[in-house]
Amino acid sequence: MSIPEGHLIEAFLEMMSAERGAARNTIEAYRWDLGDYAGFLAGKAARPTTAAREQVVAYLAWLSAQGLSASSSARRLSAIRQFHKFLCADNVRADDPTRIIASPRTRRALPKVLSVAEVDRLLTTAEAAANAGGSDEQQAAALRLYVLLELLYATGMRVSELVGLKRAAVMRDASYLTITGKGGRERIVPVNDRTCDAIKAYVKTLPPGTWLFPAGGEEGHLSRQVFARDLKGLAGRAGIGADRVTPHVLRHAFASHLLAGGADLRVVQTLLGHADISTTQIYTHVLDEKLRTLVETHHPLADLD
Repeated sequence: MSIPEGHLIEAFLEMMSAERGAARNTIEAYRWDLGDYAGFLAGKAARPTTAAREQVVAYLAWLSAQGLSASSSARRLSAIRQFHKFLCADNVRADDPTRIIASPRTRRALPKVLSVAEVDRLLTTAEAAANAGGSDEQQAAALRLYVLLELLYATGMRVSELVGLKRAAVMRDASYLTITGKGGRERIVPVNDRTCDAIKAYVKTLPPGTWLFPAGGEEGHLSRQVFARDLKGLAGRAGIGADRVTPHVLRHAFASHLLAGGADLRVVQTLLGHADISTTQIYTHVLDEKLRTLVETHHPLADLD
């Protein structure tokens, strides 16, 4: 005589509480998840003691169709896995149908990116402020922000790499930078003529010292927080929502705009300082859009109904 599903679930929950010390909320969540799973199987004329891998996969597909997020589906699968391991350990069934089922994965969110026109507005606003005059202190701050923005969009540096640049990092008449990234790894990044000119003009205004962006704090250079604050203020003056503009968003803009312009993904990986190409592949949505546009524009049958 088969054991009712409700008794098996309760036995599993008792084990989780007694042997693993699962919290009350966890037990209740498992009770709900496993009850829902058993109910689905019953609708397919199956039971946890007889369910095959295909029926577990069908349950996950059904959850997805109901709009459940990947993270919530993964939590359900975790509960089901533990339940089936328990059934095997207690010799209720000989095999585990969840053993080779991949957990649902949450897609990484696409990076927030500014358009080329919006970045140009930021740069134009920053450059105008740098040339507007005012007190020495105001002009120095405006010039510093302009150069920071030029460098960030020209190289795609991480904000920590940017504010921590040493003057010795400026190479070959400011046309290249040596950037020290994560793990102390160095990479050499080219700088465009516009940014190169901005750096050279800016360096002439600095007193002797180690840092490219010196400040009076403990570290001796500008902090990330101050730069982020100044950048949001600039965004407001440029008519762009301050919540849309951060140093990291400009790093994303650098990568996305390069790829949209035809740059190779491996080149962008090198410029960003990514150790693994898989990190850079978050930008492949740009390549997908570019390929779609190319096909629609150049395919010989694109204009035919």
